[in-house]
Amino acid sequence: MKPQIITNSDGEPAFAVIPYDEYQALMERLEWLEDLRDSKAFAEKLARGEEEAIPVEVVERLVDGESAVKVWREHRGLTQEELGEQVGLSGSYLSQIESGKREGTVKVYAALARALEVDVDDLVAVGNEE
Repeated sequence: MKPQIITNSDGEPAFAVIPYDEYQALMERLEWLEDLRDSKAFAEKLARGEEEAIPVEVVERLVDGESAVKVWREHRGLTQEELGEQVGLSGSYLSQIESGKREGTVKVYAALARALEVDVDDLVAVGNEE
């Protein structure tokens, strides 16, 4: 690749002009390098225990619109009764939240998030979008 160099009024290089297909190839390589950097950073955080690897099955269930509370509860290996006990809810109330028959309060979702070790947004934004 030999770019065309355009200089400013002082004769200093100001712009480099390259064919568009070469520009696209450079952008693809840059995106690939950024992805590689991000994946290495994630792997390092994962190794230090700062990030959690989420199984694809969990992600697929969340993307499919299944109740986030239920998905995360099952992923953590808890029954409705066990989770309810941890957060001070009855199993039937938790069942209604999971089925969408009842909305929890912010306080309830905050308690569920703490017990399930996720952010509140992980329970509300994914599990309750229409």
